[in-house]
Amino acid sequence: MKNSFNFFSSTTGIVVTGLILGLIAVFLQFSGNPGNMGICVVCFNRDIAGAVGLHRAPIVQYLRPEIMGMVLGSLAAALCFGEYRARGGSAPAVRFLLGVIAAIGALVFLGCPWRVIMRLAGGDANALFGLAGLVVGIGLGTVFFRMGFSLGRSQSQSKASGLILPGIMLALVAVYLFNPPMEGQAQNGVLFYSLKGPGSMHAPFLLSLGAGLLVGFLAQRSRFCTMGAVRDVLLFNQWHLALGFLAMLSAALVANLAIG
Repeated sequence: MKNSFNFFSSTTGIVVTGLILGLIAVFLQFSGNPGNMGICVVCFNRDIAGAVGLHRAPIVQYLRPEIMGMVLGSLAAALCFGEYRARGGSAPAVRFLLGVIAAIGALVFLGCPWRVIMRLAGGDANALFGLAGLVVGIGLGTVFFRMGFSLGRSQSQSKASGLILPGIMLALVAVYLFNPPMEGQAQNGVLFYSLKGPGSMHAPFLLSLGAGLLVGFLAQRSRFCTMGAVRDVLLFNQWHLALGFLAMLSAALVANLAIG
């Protein structure tokens, strides 16, 4: 299957992927996730950090199964289509620092690039400032890229090392099943749960997990990436990924209007 045609990597496929992701995000909001936060990777990671006790902000603590699903869904797609390759070792300290900066910036804005889409689709004009900042930041990054900045080539790792993160995600699913949220309790076993605020708003666990699996599968097959979309437009005037971005925005906007 390694050399089989990948529909989702085509222009039509990336548009279909964007449409599906937009509908999934709105459906998760309709099913209980916070408004304009159907899928927000950085916000969900923040909530997971709170759920396992890495921070104690009581309104943002919940083990978001969408993240576990995304990792496991993308792994399943890579295994099914012969694309599983463990790689790493390239400037890990720099990547870690850049990841911290990116997460702080996203949380100051109150959302990752996907939540920019959801906020725009929900009529939140403040998201335009976040989008402008994102474009400017990526633009600055392209300047460094043109000047020759590189983090170096990553190296092949053992297949087992690539299974560590999926293994952690499976463990988190098991931890949730053994320590589910209890009515009126801020903690059950080793997990913390918000009793109010965005952390208390969530779609049913299995529904969220299934949605995450689908998102992860589609993202791996299509290489859907919002930051990559802006980069490609700025560097190469290439709109392939940007069409997926616009399709996700359009689907979420229409779905929001349809269900109010």
